[in-house]
Amino acid sequence: MTVPMALLFFYFHTWPALHGIFLSFTDWNGFGPYHFIGLQNYMDLLHDKQIRHAYVFTFEFAIVTTILVNIVSLLIALALNAKIKLSRTFRAVFFLPYVLSTLIVSFIFNYLFSNLIPNIAQALHLPALAQNILGTQWAWVGIVIVSVWQGASFNTLLYLAGLQTIPEDVYEASNIDGASAWVTFWRITFPLIMPFFTINMVLAAKSYLQVFDQVVGMTNGGPGTATQSNTFVIYTNGFGGGELAYQSANAVVFLIILVCVALIQVRLTRGREVQF
Repeated sequence: MTVPMALLFFYFHTWPALHGIFLSFTDWNGFGPYHFIGLQNYMDLLHDKQIRHAYVFTFEFAIVTTILVNIVSLLIALALNAKIKLSRTFRAVFFLPYVLSTLIVSFIFNYLFSNLIPNIAQALHLPALAQNILGTQWAWVGIVIVSVWQGASFNTLLYLAGLQTIPEDVYEASNIDGASAWVTFWRITFPLIMPFFTINMVLAAKSYLQVFDQVVGMTNGGPGTATQSNTFVIYTNGFGGGELAYQSANAVVFLIILVCVALIQVRLTRGREVQF
C-alpha cells in the first residue's frame, strides 16, 4: 500500500528536487537547449548584489519574527493554560488565524495598512501613522506584524500541549518551597517544555526563512527591492527573468543553509531539555 504513495512522492517531490540540482550546473533559461557550465552559477552567486541583499533581508526577518512569535505564543499559552473561564473558547479563537490562507491574510492587512489605519490616524491627528507603512523603509515591520499574528496560533497550540504534560504535583512542590512565579517558570516550566520550544524554533525559523506569500501579498518586494526575500527572488527571477538554472543554484545553496540552521538550532536547544 505504501508503494503508490512512495512513487507519487518521488515523482512530485524528489525528482523535481534532483532535476533542479542537475539544472543548477547548466545555463538553461527555461526554454530551448542548455549547456553544462559546472560551478559557474554558484560562483556568480557570490558577486550578485541582489542575491546578497535578499539573503540579508531574509535572515534579519526570520530572526526577528522567530523570536517574537515564540515570545508571544508562550505568553498566550501560559495565559490559556491558567484556570480561566472560557479557556477552550479562547483557544479556538487564537487558532483561527492559522486556518486562514497566508496570501488572503496578507491582502487583508495590505488594505488595512494602506487605507484603514492611515484614515483612522488622520482622524485622530496621529501623523506618525497617517501614511502607508508598506511604502516606507518600515515596510518590513508590517510583514513581521502579519507573520507574528498568524504564526502565533500554531506555536501556541504546541506550547499548550507541552504545558499540559507537566504534572500538577511539580507546581505544588514549588509552592511549598516558596518559589516565586518567575523562578517556577524558569526552573520548572521552561525546562520541561524545552522539547516543544525546540520544535517551535525549528519550524518557525524554517517557515520564516522561506517567507514568500506575505511579501507577494503586501509589498511585492517593495518599496524598490527593500523587502525581496530569497524565495521571492528565486521565483520571480527564475520563472519570469530567464534565470531558471541560475536560481536553481541559488535554491540549492538555500536548501543547504536551511538544513544547517535547523541542525544548529536542535543542537543548541537539545542540551537544555529535561527528561521528567
